[in-house]
Amino acid sequence: MLYLSTRGHPDRKRFCEILLEGLAPDGGLYLPESYPQIDAATLAKWRDLPYHELAFEILSLYIDDVPADDLKAICRKTYTQEVFGTKEIVPLKRLDEGFYLEALSNGPTLAFKDMAMQLLGNLFEYELARRGEELNILGATSGDTGSAAEYAMRGKKGVRVFMTSPNGRMSPFQQAQMFSLQDANIHNLALDGVFDDCQDIVKAVSNDLEFKRKYRIGTVNSINWARLVAQVVYYFAGYFQATRQANAASKVSFTVPSGNFGNICAGHVARMMGLPIDTLVLATNENNVLDEFFRTGVYRVRTAADTHETSSPSMDISKASNFERFVFDLVGRDAPRLKSLFADQIAASGQFDLSRDPAFAQIRARFGFVSGSSTHADRVATIRDTFKRFGVTIDTHTADGVKVAREHLTPGVPMIVLETALPIKFAATIVEALGHEPQRPAGFANIEALPRRVTVLPADVQVVKSFIEAHCA
Repeated sequence: MLYLSTRGHPDRKRFCEILLEGLAPDGGLYLPESYPQIDAATLAKWRDLPYHELAFEILSLYIDDVPADDLKAICRKTYTQEVFGTKEIVPLKRLDEGFYLEALSNGPTLAFKDMAMQLLGNLFEYELARRGEELNILGATSGDTGSAAEYAMRGKKGVRVFMTSPNGRMSPFQQAQMFSLQDANIHNLALDGVFDDCQDIVKAVSNDLEFKRKYRIGTVNSINWARLVAQVVYYFAGYFQATRQANAASKVSFTVPSGNFGNICAGHVARMMGLPIDTLVLATNENNVLDEFFRTGVYRVRTAADTHETSSPSMDISKASNFERFVFDLVGRDAPRLKSLFADQIAASGQFDLSRDPAFAQIRARFGFVSGSSTHADRVATIRDTFKRFGVTIDTHTADGVKVAREHLTPGVPMIVLETALPIKFAATIVEALGHEPQRPAGFANIEALPRRVTVLPADVQVVKSFIEAHCA
């Protein structure tokens, strides 16, 4: 399996090369040259596999430069009941007939990001040990990526983490999860700005090839293909569970709360592989850049001043990094055109328009995408309704998903909403909706009161570089 850049760089690379590299040298994102195809016989063979074995079967289609026995061991080590709380790893919760939540938030940091990040930490440690090298990870988080990455990388040999986040814009619980870590290889950088500023800095550092090579800079954001391909697994797992419960081998639909497009891009990959997905429903909050595109064909990046601070803060994003991967497929993998859209038109005007492109007219029929958005009032109402009717408390992002999912139900097609996080991470809105605090899992008592280790910096590329230089000496 070889990987190419969405922006047309001539090199083709294998998995372990792009695992440690992150962005391609031309600023593009890596994708496989083609998606492996899954037939009905293979689906039947995989249907009853334990999660770690299913993960191996899917990942081995994309990772052929790690010996099979080693990859099996990494998957077995990653996806355990001890780490994720249940034998199923991602159990379905039935709400209505044919309407499910897929529980993705039972990992160490109570958010879906653990599903991929735990694997990534083990892959990094394995490959760095094999090479006898070290890696400095630079990341950006709007809330959950940071803690998931830090918990996955803490204590790992040969790995340092420099995690940027928008100062003051995460929930108190999210901040406490990250900033309370005292591990010497973990560095939290709270930048004065919004998430998009953090993400821009990560990309700028990654695009400085001399600095990147000198300081061995890698990424854990979903611009790293390893993150995304790990997430493909739970689409298959959700499909198998839903069709078993429905006692039919029908198609299913997924609704995905999405800000950076990584989570739902994994669903796009699963569908391109042949998983019987009817519809991929993208749910946004008030920062509805992606919803606007899927409705109109116009992708219009917002400025920091126009990025709303909402009660589902992990989606307070106006530049969706992974969107480039989908648009690459949408325009027929035409790298020069893709580069023109993202490197030229976005830079010049902050937007591009595909509304008249013939491919956009097929976006539902060919790629299965629809979308919708949600507001704070919608979130509160959905949290309250879900608790009243089913006795289930959901977080604010999952509430965005449930609200939008109900607008796109198809009779006879199970709908699976991907859970984003446990509600304790966004307690203030849960109290507003239900009048009481959500349940706090064991081990997280008084986390907000723990000592903090964080450095506040301006949102400046050179300042971040200087910090990395000083802490890699």
